[in-house]
Amino acid sequence: MRGARERSRCRARHATYITRSLMFLRPLDLAHQAGTTLKMIEDTPPKVPFAPEPVLPVAVKTVLPAGHEVIAGYLKHLTTQPGVYRMIDAAGDVIYVGKARSLKARVANYARSGPHTTRIARMIAATVAMEFVSVATEAEALLLEANLIKRFRPRYNVLLRDDKSFPYILITRGSRAPMLTKHRGARTGEGDYFGPFASAGAVNRTINVLQRAFLLRTCSDSMFDTVTRPCILHQIKRCSAPCTNEIAPADYLELANEAVRFLRGDSQLVRVQLKAAMTDAADRLEYERAAIIRNRLWALAHVTADQAINPEGVEEADVFAAYQEGGQTCIQVFFFRMGQNWGNRAYYPRADRSLSVEEVLDPFLAQFYDDKPVPRLILLSHAVLGHDVLVDALSLTAGRRVEIRVPERGVKTGLVAHAMQNAREALGRKLAETSSQARLLEGVAERFGLDKVPRRVEVYDNSHIMGSNAVGAMIVAGQDGFVKNQYRKFNIKPDGLTPGDDYAMMREVLTRRFKKLSARDLDGESAGALPPHPHQSTGALETLDDGTPDAAFPDRPDLVLIDGGLGQLSIAREVFADLGIADIALVGVAKGPDRDAGREHFHIPGRAKSLMLEPRDPVLYFVQRLRDEAHRFVIGTHRAKRAKTLIANPLDEIEGIGPTRKRALLSHFGSAKGVSRAGIEDLKAVTGISAEMAQKVYDFFNEQKS
Repeated sequence: MRGARERSRCRARHATYITRSLMFLRPLDLAHQAGTTLKMIEDTPPKVPFAPEPVLPVAVKTVLPAGHEVIAGYLKHLTTQPGVYRMIDAAGDVIYVGKARSLKARVANYARSGPHTTRIARMIAATVAMEFVSVATEAEALLLEANLIKRFRPRYNVLLRDDKSFPYILITRGSRAPMLTKHRGARTGEGDYFGPFASAGAVNRTINVLQRAFLLRTCSDSMFDTVTRPCILHQIKRCSAPCTNEIAPADYLELANEAVRFLRGDSQLVRVQLKAAMTDAADRLEYERAAIIRNRLWALAHVTADQAINPEGVEEADVFAAYQEGGQTCIQVFFFRMGQNWGNRAYYPRADRSLSVEEVLDPFLAQFYDDKPVPRLILLSHAVLGHDVLVDALSLTAGRRVEIRVPERGVKTGLVAHAMQNAREALGRKLAETSSQARLLEGVAERFGLDKVPRRVEVYDNSHIMGSNAVGAMIVAGQDGFVKNQYRKFNIKPDGLTPGDDYAMMREVLTRRFKKLSARDLDGESAGALPPHPHQSTGALETLDDGTPDAAFPDRPDLVLIDGGLGQLSIAREVFADLGIADIALVGVAKGPDRDAGREHFHIPGRAKSLMLEPRDPVLYFVQRLRDEAHRFVIGTHRAKRAKTLIANPLDEIEGIGPTRKRALLSHFGSAKGVSRAGIEDLKAVTGISAEMAQKVYDFFNEQKS
């Protein structure tokens, strides 16, 4: 009877692993488009890895079986189909995602105790369970693998660390006049998207030129619907003002179509058409119209002339160059569209240092194009191992044939060489900055008397004006500098707080941050979380046999800097004491006399006197930079919140008043104040306002007054 209960408990744990990994699994859209079905292999748990655990004394911790025997237990349930597999450790985390032409053959390789690299051996030893998904083709397996790697971020995979989406140019389509705008995020709206651009600055510069060339509007739909006269952009010849019918709708639509053709690469055709129109206008003695067209031609020429590199014969391509040094890899990506350079970006994927450039570049490409449009041509500095599979997968994604080449001669070779030079220089700068940052963190540990060098430093600050629009902010830094995707904002709740009480604000911010962190740790223990596997990282910076760092950036800080003196520091100590936190160092950074930079006092728990660093100490400059970054972030957050409050309209708070009714009320009464003074009969006279809605609006403002 006891054995049956133990087997049932093990099966329940196995089901928990599967549920945890699959609850966020996004369906493979392309596979569905191709008419294929992803079939989950629903195998019963093997007997070997899930054998009943012996009954042990309470003081003895149990460890699930792991390694070759566990993996071998799955072999008899697998097929020879292509698919994707996941390796799971004792904590229930996915530690590796891989694809295989034959699932059974790949798992059999792991099941053998033959020679493996250090990385693979550690990965096998940490595996206590596996999950499998079979697909129709190896190309679909590659796409699903990239999807799952970005979802689970396994520690043994090559990870694309991209915390910011690429910007695009969007020309909207719909009932209103097409709008030219910058766009980030999912491309779900109706319209034509062009990109990616490497930076927002490149998008803004291109939009400015396109405004002069095609006179498209850039205003929001709400402004377009309410404006009564042309704005200044029309006056300076950068918009044709379709909002006030300064241009016929058909003519404006033709301008939008010309812009779309130009951005798709038909620049020569657009130029020819404009030259013909300019000549025709001059022949008709319409010199003003001819001058406008001439200015548009000059703007189009500027689009090409403004680019740093404009290779002939390369209309649409992405160029990837990978360079390795010091155990790190830099991949430089250049974007070329319409024969123009749309910018570049450097990536530093997380990968084991034992992997070659080709082994890093191959999975990087699959992850890179998981959520980005694929160009017709991809130029590489190194031949990837799975070239044919990658071509098939990206062609499936793009819906057309994609070419992947390593050029050996001609203009394209120069493009790859230029990208390689940029990758080499970028990695050199990165290594220098990382080395400098590591020395500074060592200096912080030495000056403040810390037990270990901090890997994660958090800095906290608050901002408000007499208690209004109060916000708190947390910035994060590590060995690679500022980690901006870890920054957090805290909207401080006014309930129960005295306006302007900095201590209470700091207490709320720290409590919300560390209570959540502590609760998560307790949940892990109370939920029966298993103890760390002997081969599993416990959060400290482990090192592989070849010297490779083997831990992701931690989510728990080693050092917390509080912007303030003894008062703020005492609040932080009280919060930590209430939450039972004793392993995180605290330091208060107080401004010196006359608030002079360089004369800061550092308050450290356990020290009777505050600490002052030498004026030229690099560690002092480092801490000042951290504090200034916290100032910048929290003040920017406060200003954004305050600006939003200033433009808030009381009509937005009335239930049932949407954009259309709000526009009608403001147009009828002129302002929200005019609406607040109106009587019920006056409100009923507004188009779209029923008697019931008029009563609701009237009651809202009159209750506000009372």
